[in-house]
Amino acid sequence: MSIPLQLLIVDDSENDSLLLVRELTKGGYDVSHERVDNSEDMRHAIAGSSWDIIITDHNMPGFDSTQALKIASDSNIDTPVIIVSGNMGEAIAVDAMKSGAMDYIMKDNLSRLVPAVQREVRESESRKARRQAEQTIIHMAYHDALTGLANRNEFEHRLKDAITVSKLRHIHHGLMYLDLDQFKIINDTCGHVAGDELLRQLSNVLNSQIRETDTLARLGGDEFGILLDNCPIETATTIADSIIKEINRFSFQWQNKSIDITTSIGLVAINNKSRNVSSVLSCADIACYTAKDLGRNRIHIYKEDDKELLRRHGEMQWVSRIRTAIQNDEFLLYRQNMMVVDQQESELSSFEFLLRLRDKTGEIIPPGAFIPAAERYNLMPDLDRWVINRAFRYLSENSKRLKSGSDSFFAFINLSGASLSDDKFFNYIRDKFQEYNLDQKIVCFEITETAAITNLQRAIDFIRDIKQQGCHFALDDFGSGLSSFTYLKNIPVDFLKIDGSFVRNMLYDDMDAAFVAAINQLGHVANLKTIAEFVENEQTLERLKDIGVDYAQGYGIHLPESIDDEENQYLESLVKRSNDKL
Repeated sequence: MSIPLQLLIVDDSENDSLLLVRELTKGGYDVSHERVDNSEDMRHAIAGSSWDIIITDHNMPGFDSTQALKIASDSNIDTPVIIVSGNMGEAIAVDAMKSGAMDYIMKDNLSRLVPAVQREVRESESRKARRQAEQTIIHMAYHDALTGLANRNEFEHRLKDAITVSKLRHIHHGLMYLDLDQFKIINDTCGHVAGDELLRQLSNVLNSQIRETDTLARLGGDEFGILLDNCPIETATTIADSIIKEINRFSFQWQNKSIDITTSIGLVAINNKSRNVSSVLSCADIACYTAKDLGRNRIHIYKEDDKELLRRHGEMQWVSRIRTAIQNDEFLLYRQNMMVVDQQESELSSFEFLLRLRDKTGEIIPPGAFIPAAERYNLMPDLDRWVINRAFRYLSENSKRLKSGSDSFFAFINLSGASLSDDKFFNYIRDKFQEYNLDQKIVCFEITETAAITNLQRAIDFIRDIKQQGCHFALDDFGSGLSSFTYLKNIPVDFLKIDGSFVRNMLYDDMDAAFVAAINQLGHVANLKTIAEFVENEQTLERLKDIGVDYAQGYGIHLPESIDDEENQYLESLVKRSNDKL
């Protein structure tokens, strides 16, 4: 099969040109050619077509190879030029090679023509492929592969320039941080192929709403950033509003389904007070998630005195601390003992693991300081995994000295709603039971009512799967919300923990005492054991005994203590006994 070849011949002789074409045709080429013999026609030919190779004579009336090489060079094309001449001295040939000619061939020795053309075309194609690969790599370095938009690195680079210009020239810019509101649902129900197509289509929608001078980027996942050049906050708000409306009009079509989607936008002004890229992005991110908290499908403008934004900013700082603490194993587990209420003596029956964080100064930080941020930013599954691993290790290492042989002994471990809806979490727990060779029946997981269980049916399935492994479940903080009654009816739990806000005041508030009694009775009707939290004194314990509550927990029963301190004390006692024997 002949190889197509686009050939530009620079020669004043038609016959010589036909000889070249004939020689190349014999060599296996299907030649399409054009002949020119002056500078103007050569420039026109180069501008009008793409050539695989240029073959030029040296001497022509009013034109020569030196001029032809200069035209090729000035045209900025990477097309190899070969000189074919009948009277070209060696010195001229050397000068021609220095000027860009790839080879020179004498007309009385055309046997060299085909190999020379093959070589130069092959090397030219290699150079083009290499340049294309380099351009692709450069493009990938600055653009998102899925949407073709600028990527985060390029966006941050342009944002840095915008901040610099704003400080030097007092020009105002705007930054929008967009997060799609229902993207995860589409990914879960329609699949990642649909999710990718949605992102591509939405990129086009967003592009249609911004100016040519603005920068649209995909920052990651379903998050987009828009840098509005030379744009005061009032104009930026108008553009953001048009984006909200346009996305509301947009309907994603997938496999005969029509899916509506919305977005939340955080908007921040860039001016001479803007500090740096990370701070501006952080403010925009916080404003975006504030928009989500306020109902989604809306814009929230960052203001320094915005109380909601200040709260979110504090949570964002906790996010980094939580991740670092997990990586560096800076969390601590405490245990708080419980007791069976109707026992004559305060004998330990069970305990609950409690999570704490030690800061750099050694101060112990309670969970109320960091759990809200962990819940909001989906860090609870990672925290739950850390707790389970540490708690299981403790139970395994201390099984002999704990009352693990008693049917009334349970170790309570809190789980978040996010973990209950995590597809991989059940396998993690099962694997940890096997790793530590732990008796499943002593473990009782607690469901915290304050953690939102996003998919109740999946949570029910998860609990049933865990119970089949031999574990128990408790419903925590019962009574703090109406949702508790739904959980109690549908989720197969074993224990009911009465919310401590009722227990703490039951001696002084008849309504709280009535709530405790009613919840206890409801639990017993459902064949559940009841646990009263926040028991702080003997009088409360006696009242609980009269009501018939099964277990009590609180500072009046036991002050939480670090399991690390407890283990250290236990090891020290073993060493002391050994030394005493010696």
